[in-house]
Amino acid sequence: MLINYLHKIGWFIGLVLLQVLILNNVHIAGYATPFLYMYLILKFESDTSRNTLMLCAFLLGLAVDLFSDTPGMNAAATVWVAFLRPVFLRLFVPRDTLDVLVPSIRTMGTLSFLKYLVVSVLMHHGFLLTLEFFSFAHIDTLLLRIAASTLLTAACIMAIEGIRKK
Repeated sequence: MLINYLHKIGWFIGLVLLQVLILNNVHIAGYATPFLYMYLILKFESDTSRNTLMLCAFLLGLAVDLFSDTPGMNAAATVWVAFLRPVFLRLFVPRDTLDVLVPSIRTMGTLSFLKYLVVSVLMHHGFLLTLEFFSFAHIDTLLLRIAASTLLTAACIMAIEGIRKK
C-alpha cells in the first residue's frame, strides 16, 4: 500500500515537472500543446472514491497552475475530468472485467482504452482551453486548438502506454 502511494507521488512530481519545464513550451504549429499531467488522473484505480480523485486532481492542477501562472484553470479542468471519470469508465470498460482495475491498454483493451482516453482528454482540453480563451469570438481557432491538443496529448499517452505495456 505504501509503495502504491510513493509510486503515485513520484508520478505526480515527475508529470508536474515535465509539464511546467518542457511541455508548456511546446506549441506545434502554434495550436497543439500536450497536457500530459492529466495522465495521472486517468490511471487511478477504478475503485478510488470520487472525492479522493477530485482532491488529487485539484492538487495536481493547482501544482501546474502555480508554476504556469494560470490562476486555477488547470485545477478546474482536472477536477472536471476527475468528476466525469467514473461515468467514462462505466461507458468504456467491458462489463465482464473485474470490479477493480487500473485503466490501461492491457486491462481494458486497445479500443476501449482509446475511447476512454480520447473522451477524457477532449473534456479536459475543451474545458481548459475555453477558460483560457474566455470568448467565443474566434471559435474556429478555439476548436482547432482543442482538436490539435487532444490528438497530441492522446498520442503521447498512447506512446507511454505502449512503452509501459511491455
